[in-house]
Amino acid sequence: MSNSIDLQSFTLEHVRGRVLDRLKYDDGEHDGDYHMNPDFRDWVVSDAAVNAAVLIGMVERQEGVCVVLTKRAERLTSHSGQVAFPGGKIDAEDGSPEAAAMREAEEEIGLENRHVDILGRLPDYYSGSGFRIAPILAIIDPAASISANLDEVDYVFEVPLAFLMNSDNHKTGSRMFDGSERFYLEMPYKEHFIWGVTAGIIRVMHDRVFT
Repeated sequence: MSNSIDLQSFTLEHVRGRVLDRLKYDDGEHDGDYHMNPDFRDWVVSDAAVNAAVLIGMVERQEGVCVVLTKRAERLTSHSGQVAFPGGKIDAEDGSPEAAAMREAEEEIGLENRHVDILGRLPDYYSGSGFRIAPILAIIDPAASISANLDEVDYVFEVPLAFLMNSDNHKTGSRMFDGSERFYLEMPYKEHFIWGVTAGIIRVMHDRVFT
């Protein structure tokens, strides 16, 4: 692997220790889709007006620590059909990004709060689709019951943390946007196409915690 650490041998306790030791950043610091598109920075930052939160849930399986992801339902109005972390808009009654991420995870994949141990947050991630996203890192009890709410999620799947944190698996893609070529990260895994905002957040996690 490109990483200097052997993530394939990591347990959740190794992950917990590394997150708590490495996850530090300044207030107001953020990342976003502009990272690969510096010419879009001002537009992305000014347009990211909707506060949202996602849960980066890690669970220990026989093959090692895995990250829980979903494929969003095709009929949704934003990021439809895309691979995503459980999450969504922060409601006024949530009280915090952490509470919003947990509420959305319960709604989308049936994950109960009692099975989740929140470790901390990555810097906010500004998306070109208008969201200011708080990525919440958490450990999920392997005994937790997880199932897709088909109104919002087509299915739930897991990807080994070792795969996602290996920079060899981080590819660059591009599309034309408003007459300009726009770049994004993509991390194809088996039949799943992980790209865009989700891949960008994974890369921030890689850079902040696992390098």
